[in-house]
Amino acid sequence: MAAALRAALCSGLLLCASGMIPKPRNVRITSVNLKSILQWDAPRFPKENLTYTVQYKSSSLRGDAPRTLRTGLRQPRCDVSALSPYVRYTLRLCARAGPRRSRWATLSFRAMDDTTIGPPEVRLRSEAGALHVDFSGPFAQRQQEGWPLRQYYGSWAYRILYWRDSTDTQPGSAPRVSQVDTTHNSEVLSQLEPWTLYCVRVQAVVPELNKSGELSTELCEQTTHNGVTPVWITVTVLVGSMLVMVTAVTAGFFCSFYLYRLAKHIFCPSYVFPQHLKEFLSKPASAPQPFPPVAQEELLVCDELTVLAEPPQTPSEGSGASRTPEHPQDSAQGDSDSGLGTASGEA
Repeated sequence: MAAALRAALCSGLLLCASGMIPKPRNVRITSVNLKSILQWDAPRFPKENLTYTVQYKSSSLRGDAPRTLRTGLRQPRCDVSALSPYVRYTLRLCARAGPRRSRWATLSFRAMDDTTIGPPEVRLRSEAGALHVDFSGPFAQRQQEGWPLRQYYGSWAYRILYWRDSTDTQPGSAPRVSQVDTTHNSEVLSQLEPWTLYCVRVQAVVPELNKSGELSTELCEQTTHNGVTPVWITVTVLVGSMLVMVTAVTAGFFCSFYLYRLAKHIFCPSYVFPQHLKEFLSKPASAPQPFPPVAQEELLVCDELTVLAEPPQTPSEGSGASRTPEHPQDSAQGDSDSGLGTASGEA
């Protein structure tokens, strides 16, 4: 190792002595979602006033001369996102120190093939025994466009990986990972065990290029009931409902009867009808009505009156008999007295 270090130091001293600048080392491109950055390591050169020049050339045009993308760069990096993502380019760069420059370091690059597809944004929710997975993106970051990457590729799909959480599995056994591919932005994962914790990760896939993106952050959610009601629960609910209904009807009947009796007692109290009025009203209207008893003294006042006819008088007595009393009242009084006397004698 010491020998290699001495050799490198000697070669650097020889280059410096001859005035040549070594070319940049470890040229590479870091590209994520079409955001492409060209990077390199600075050459071993004692002077610090080095600048860099980056040029590009389309690989499909052989006679096309290289074009300068950036010049006078002080830092060992250059943003090449402005280049078309559909064209393959040959990039080259050199280091300059005044009028002198290094040899060109070249690199072939096509953004569509070489960029890394980032993870999509994923939302996970549990509902009715299934997992609902929604995802979007990733989005292009070139020139601040913010378009979805799927607009740049001819084919696009999402791959969903899901498995039971390791805490629910037996110790020492690896979880069984299931896979679902879809071209839509959402998917429903069914046929899952209820009340079980599942974890999900999603990545974008470009089938025509056999290219897969980065996996999203792991999301875990517990499933709920699968919506199938057991028979015993149905029977229990049915029997319970019938018991509640019968109890409610019975209680309502007794409460209504009690309230009826209470209202009748308050507003229509019980009354015993007199017996003699019952007997009186029970007889028909045509029957003779009884009269109250008459006092004994009143019975003694009513006597039987017998009127006797006066025998015919003789002509000798006719003069006196034919004489009419002067006053009618005296005659009536006399008759009355006669009647009374006769009645008294009969008695």
